[in-house]
Amino acid sequence: MVKKSHGYRARTRSLMSKKPRNRGISPLGPMLIEYKEGQRVNIVIDPSMHKGMPHRRYQGRTGVVKGMRGRGVVVEVSLGKATKTLIVRPEHLRPNKE
Repeated sequence: MVKKSHGYRARTRSLMSKKPRNRGISPLGPMLIEYKEGQRVNIVIDPSMHKGMPHRRYQGRTGVVKGMRGRGVVVEVSLGKATKTLIVRPEHLRPNKE
């Protein structure tokens, strides 16, 4: 028997893959957005950028910006009863529309 893979991106074949027309380098717009403290953001993982990528369990979740740490944004996300603090690069964030 082959051992089961427990890697960071295990079982993400469809979750972290781009559609054929969107493949390649992403546009610069989302990377240049400045986030302010208290702003709500959606975590949308960009699979073409590996740096500052959050774990796949946070894909599609909404969090609150708590500050900046270098080039990364500190985001607080609720996960069940717990609140998690993530350091995510802006390529993987989108401002919440609500």
